[in-house]
Amino acid sequence: MTTAKASVLEQFNQPLQLREFALPAQLEPGAALVRTEMAGICGTDVHLWKGQLPVALPLILGHETVARIERLGAGLERDWTGQPLKIGDRVAWNSAVSCGQCYYCAEKRQPTRCPQRRAYGIGYRCDQPPHFFGGYAEFHYLWPRTHIFRLPDDLPTESLVGAGCALITAIHGVERTGIAWRDNVVVQGCGPVGLAALAVAKSAGAGKVIVIGGPKHRLELAKKFGADHVIDLDEVRDAKSRLEAVRQLTGGYGADVVLECVGIPAAFVEGAEFCRDGGKYLVLGHYCDAGTVAFNPHVITRKQLQVFGSWSSEPRHLRAAIEFLRRTQKEFPFHELVSRRYPIEQANEALQAMANWQVAKSVIVPA
Repeated sequence: MTTAKASVLEQFNQPLQLREFALPAQLEPGAALVRTEMAGICGTDVHLWKGQLPVALPLILGHETVARIERLGAGLERDWTGQPLKIGDRVAWNSAVSCGQCYYCAEKRQPTRCPQRRAYGIGYRCDQPPHFFGGYAEFHYLWPRTHIFRLPDDLPTESLVGAGCALITAIHGVERTGIAWRDNVVVQGCGPVGLAALAVAKSAGAGKVIVIGGPKHRLELAKKFGADHVIDLDEVRDAKSRLEAVRQLTGGYGADVVLECVGIPAAFVEGAEFCRDGGKYLVLGHYCDAGTVAFNPHVITRKQLQVFGSWSSEPRHLRAAIEFLRRTQKEFPFHELVSRRYPIEQANEALQAMANWQVAKSVIVPA
């Protein structure tokens, strides 16, 4: 093959366009060309499609991808964990690459805040060779220094793509809160990030996890993932009643930890009140700027809250996610979230299904 197909975002809020680009004739040292096996549709892809993040176009979306190695550049012999790489290996990779040398990378050990950090499917235009920088394509080009992971044979592709970036985002966020054994936890939201946060909280030893969200089919998934109680926003419509429900379920005190996983500003105001005095609140769902909301900071001092923020993930979180998924496939069936498959020619339908909450997870399977 000398060319391959990709579904390209050329204008915000407009249908993706099927394009064909030349495959690279040669790879630079340390790079790889991989053939896409499955690419997940993330909620962030919907935001990008709608123009809610400042990205340059044209763009091949897709930052949740599993692929097979087609070609390896000189010097690329092992993955991030030291395992040997060869043609045909099934791999995944950390979607973003940081510089490793700046103030945030080297001194403060906060690589997700690296000013040179760029993410596949988000930060690379596709109108210049080697073009293939997102998952909605038959092939994907991996720059040198990409954190590649060879996947174990006993981990289904559907498990990793079903968990997507939601799981590694949740692992990064929950580790900041230090959820303790038998803690009462509230998860705001039951989309992919909420379900992942639920799974991570349960595995961290949470005693009771309460999930607040909707629609009903997502709440049913939350129950399947181990939620002890769910509160349906369609049934418990006012914030005062939801707060009372949380308090009743936590002995009258509120939650030890509240995990915000919805990306709606008003959820912060409500979620802070779900915390017990001296509790912890994590803002995890606001990857995009959804605007401002009126909030009284006195709530933080009055309740002596600890408030945390978390952005994306690091390579170590992907390594942890791979091992987590291997061990807990029956307990947390992320593979079941892959509810609809689309060929690359139907990428628009896949995006629309996610935008309308019609599916738990739609994926693109190019072959």
